[in-house]
Amino acid sequence: MRDVPQFADHLVIGGGPAGAMVALRLAAAGRQVVILEKEHGPHHKVCGEFLSPEAVGYLKQAGVDPLALGATVIRKLRLSAGNKVVETPLPFEALSLSRRALDEALLRSAEEMGCRVIRGIAVETLAGKDDVWHASLGNGECMSAKTIFLATGKHNLRGFDRAPARQGDLIGFKLHWQLAPAQTKNLRGRMELFLFDGGYGSFSLVENSVANLCLVVRRTTLRGYAAWPELLAAILKENSHLSSMLEGGAPLWRRPLAISPIPYGYLARDARGPWRLGDQAAVIPSFTGDGISIALHTGALAAQMFQAGKSAADYHRLLHNQLRRAMSLATRLSQAAVTRLGCAAALPALSLFPNAMQWIAASTRIPQSSLVPVEDVFVPSERRCLSEAR
Repeated sequence: MRDVPQFADHLVIGGGPAGAMVALRLAAAGRQVVILEKEHGPHHKVCGEFLSPEAVGYLKQAGVDPLALGATVIRKLRLSAGNKVVETPLPFEALSLSRRALDEALLRSAEEMGCRVIRGIAVETLAGKDDVWHASLGNGECMSAKTIFLATGKHNLRGFDRAPARQGDLIGFKLHWQLAPAQTKNLRGRMELFLFDGGYGSFSLVENSVANLCLVVRRTTLRGYAAWPELLAAILKENSHLSSMLEGGAPLWRRPLAISPIPYGYLARDARGPWRLGDQAAVIPSFTGDGISIALHTGALAAQMFQAGKSAADYHRLLHNQLRRAMSLATRLSQAAVTRLGCAAALPALSLFPNAMQWIAASTRIPQSSLVPVEDVFVPSERRCLSEAR
């Protein structure tokens, strides 16, 4: 039986990057914070596992060094469709790390900062009354809090569904692979983006030279296949480059992880309710590689604005203004990419305009002026020792 407190000043629902970031920043400011994470332990999530420079900067603020966790460096972007391939240097250096490793490192930092992390318990319902939130938990208990930060990822909490997304007809899949040595060498230092009729995906190395295959496919396209093996076979038949990269390799899991729906283009504008973080606040199409950085940004921004006495409505308005331009561009490109015409036209267009890939990569990021600074980098264990010494 887990010891669940009846009351917390600040309750964070969800222990992913967004939830961990807001929790550790509030704890660093002396706040009492509880994180409820529904999973019992480390786990994988459907994600492209790409860390942009913005994400890496936020992680270092949180006391997490992705390279120390085995992250791989990415310097080039390669786009393929059919039997054609285009490659270009990225306009920045990025990293790739599994969510299993990343999320655990962030939760450890949050705990070291003084947050209380309770695992294996989900929030079933949430209701506000007299300036206090009341959460009904999956184990039958109840918990109350002054402030709620909702960070449940792409899964909605009952009664707090997100507004309809601009592109909500996609299903996501993820599968880790062990590639043949030659293909591993070929993939190192690169992020692969591949297109196919009805969807697109990414392919990159994470820690331990494991390759992460992640893709999204339109629901109508998926209906044409009986199961995952048939879908993958059709994609490999259509995209010869991806087929050659997987040749001689083997999946590390018996079946892929899947998630549906994926509300691409969603951007919260809630004037009431809890503070929405991560995918509860904004869901940018995966090909941009900016999902994790946005999650970390929402946590940092929410903590900053809460500390400044701002409301959740103030936070949602500012976040909306910060992200709407990049979100709009990314969603339009995603909507085009999953069509037969968009897939066919992508590579010829980018071959004629070689700088287009770099422009897209740079234009779908969080604006530098919007990033939340800190006076210095968080070093949770050292800060907690100093706090205890005082």
